Amino acid sequence: MAPSKTAGSGELERSREEAPSSSSAPAVTRAAAVLDVLAASATGRATLSDLARDLGIPKSSTSNILQALEDAGLVAREGSEFSLGRKLVELGASYLSRRDEIREFYQFCGQAATLSKETVRIALLDGDHVIYLARYEGHPAVRLTSTIGDKMPASLCAVGKALVGRLHEHDWEVLYPDDAELPVLTPHSIRTGKEFKEELRRIKEQGYAFEDEESTLGVVCVAVPVPTRGAHGPNLGVSVTSLKATFTEEQKLAMVRELQGLARALGNPMGEWSKS
Repeated sequence: MAPSKTAGSGELERSREEAPSSSSAPAVTRAAAVLDVLAASATGRATLSDLARDLGIPKSSTSNILQALEDAGLVAREGSEFSLGRKLVELGASYLSRRDEIREFYQFCGQAATLSKETVRIALLDGDHVIYLARYEGHPAVRLTSTIGDKMPASLCAVGKALVGRLHEHDWEVLYPDDAELPVLTPHSIRTGKEFKEELRRIKEQGYAFEDEESTLGVVCVAVPVPTRGAHGPNLGVSVTSLKATFTEEQKLAMVRELQGLARALGNPMGEWSKS
């Protein structure tokens, strides 16, 4: 599945414009904005001039921020260009290792009869996107799909559908008005807010989400939400990806059963998919 690493450009621009006046620590906010710009770069690299222009601040200020980030290992210098530093990998790994859900996810997948042979992921809903937190690779793994840290529009993936489907219908209307034009990656992608809401209603009825070549041709995916731990628990979902050429209805049903078991293990055992 072709992932998106960052939020929409308009959202990113707004955050940059608002940061200096609304932040109690503008230097820290700008440092975070530098990391956002580097993450959004198509090449993963940017020059001092590029960063200063994108952030709308003087080169001297940008240079000072970059020096501090480089000293901390958060960015790396490659000639005249900068890229994200390895320290971010350590920080991300530390964050993920402390999440009980991640440890339980890998343990369950390794022991499940069907999922142990598949490519399984856990994702977090972030507005109208999902962020992939972990990926279990069975044999063989489906390599053309999102991996840890990737961000994907919710309307393009099964786990995004499953998580948005759990929201109140009022939230659907806010996020996806009927005339909203949605991201498109293949001829099978859902194109409008109206179509997406019709799909969400089907998902609420059947209790799981299915993606049929909507983000990657030749690839299908099944997903379910994880029952929320408390009113403010993380909005997590789990999905399994397969090649359409070898995918069967029997396989789909087995995947759904095990995904639902995984979701119960990760969430509140008393939780259940709401059909109200």
